[in-house]
Amino acid sequence: MDNDVQVEQQSHTGRKLYLVPLVLEMQNGPEGYGEKLESYWREAGEHVSKLETRFGQVHKIYHESLASGGDEGLKVIEQINPKAYRLIDRKVKKGAELVSIEDVELLHETFDWGRCLAVVFSPKVLRQVSTAYHEANRKRSQVMVSRMDASLQDEEAALLVIGEEHALQFPNDIQVFYVSPPSLDEIRRLLREQSARASRAEETEGE
Repeated sequence: MDNDVQVEQQSHTGRKLYLVPLVLEMQNGPEGYGEKLESYWREAGEHVSKLETRFGQVHKIYHESLASGGDEGLKVIEQINPKAYRLIDRKVKKGAELVSIEDVELLHETFDWGRCLAVVFSPKVLRQVSTAYHEANRKRSQVMVSRMDASLQDEEAALLVIGEEHALQFPNDIQVFYVSPPSLDEIRRLLREQSARASRAEETEGE
């Protein structure tokens, strides 16, 4: 097994989940980000294919923030995540089904509270908004897991594209394979360096 694929369990039976961290394009990304992003999704696709060879072909595909499945959902992914679209489209053409596991109301509620967190200044209001955000996100995560559990049949494998900060608690009978290509570490490094530069610039302006 490749070093960049972390495996929680290594059984060939039961349900399986190939988890690929969601990494999106950035308009103002650090220098070199675009190239690393291209490498990331290429490597992720290669590693998922290796997992399929060993543990089973992808039958279901789940993508964070996707409110619809099928052809409609595929069109949305092509717009919001074109790099991942190539990987997902290949799997769909091989027979995989794109399934939405989001509750639209909870999805929008979570996003709205998240936006509020970005503009709140009052500590009291911040606590209230933070509590509401985490509660909405908790409910959203529960629904996502429930729908995934209902749609993924015994002996099937699924591909899940989701942010690294997700709060999903997967059922015990689903074997989770975390895909972490080398380029993911490079992307994290570029973002850390960009954040550090921004912090230093703010400190300089405040002096």
